[in-house]
Amino acid sequence: MHTRIQAAALAAALAAGAVAAGPAAAEDYPTRPIMVIVPQPPGGGTDIITRIISEPLTKQLGQTIVVENKTGAGTVVGTVAAAQAAPDGYTLVTGLNANMAVNVSLFKTLAYDPVRDFTPVGMMAEFPFVLVVNNDFPAKSVKELIDMAKAKPGEINYASAGNGSGQHLSMELFKLMTGTNLTHVPYRGAAPAYTDVLSGRTPVFIDNLSSALGQIKGGKVRALGVTGTARSPLLPDVPTIGETVPGYQNYVWFGIWAPKKTPPAIIARLHAEIEKAVADPTVQDRIKKDAGVPMTTPLADIEPMVKKEIEKWADVVKRANIEVQ
Repeated sequence: MHTRIQAAALAAALAAGAVAAGPAAAEDYPTRPIMVIVPQPPGGGTDIITRIISEPLTKQLGQTIVVENKTGAGTVVGTVAAAQAAPDGYTLVTGLNANMAVNVSLFKTLAYDPVRDFTPVGMMAEFPFVLVVNNDFPAKSVKELIDMAKAKPGEINYASAGNGSGQHLSMELFKLMTGTNLTHVPYRGAAPAYTDVLSGRTPVFIDNLSSALGQIKGGKVRALGVTGTARSPLLPDVPTIGETVPGYQNYVWFGIWAPKKTPPAIIARLHAEIEKAVADPTVQDRIKKDAGVPMTTPLADIEPMVKKEIEKWADVVKRANIEVQ
């Protein structure tokens, strides 16, 4: 009996110590550098927005934010690495539509689940796409493109930056919502796609506004509509696609996620610091200059938003019969 009492007392003491240590650890966090995995190559939009936010976060937290690019398999390699990391707040991952909403429907098998394996930390920004056409293409508006496509089903080619890419999904959503049929021609990135858009071989392209802006401003392509809910300040005369196709909108959004079971106190601290970083006027100017919209979202609203996005793109992937091996 005495041994049992001693064992029970020891267990209680250990439990009490663990409870006491939890908040203390969260209060001390962070005590060393934090790694943010970017599951895409250096220099791309995902990398750029992560580094923009990492600069003020480093100052605010008093610890270096180390951005590490882990690429491969359409964001899967880096995302899996983050899912398998210790849930201690020292390994985070940049989440975007691809790895947090689309991959779960796009791949037959996926080594992670965006809801089961991750906890959202905070949002950073969203970037619209823009529908552009070859300068000699007859359609001068979204309505004219729809009318043309309906008159010539399957005869108009459109480019994308690859099968299952944001550009591909944006146009498939457009096709589904307008009842049109354009033929998909995938390329290995936006640069080779523009070669054929400019030549007229694939005259239609929905691209990220940030990468299309130079082509538009340079007079190399003509913009018909942006995919945001409002016109872009960078292209004030270009209507939204939603002005012609009610309800159509699409952004690529970016946020930070942590492995599941990361302590709530650490998540709350990181969320507050990310919101503060995004609100910084210098950060806002940099995001807007790159055609983005600074994005702050209450912590409780992020996972429901992701679940809604998962449902949205699961429907598009299924109806358009899109598959990535």
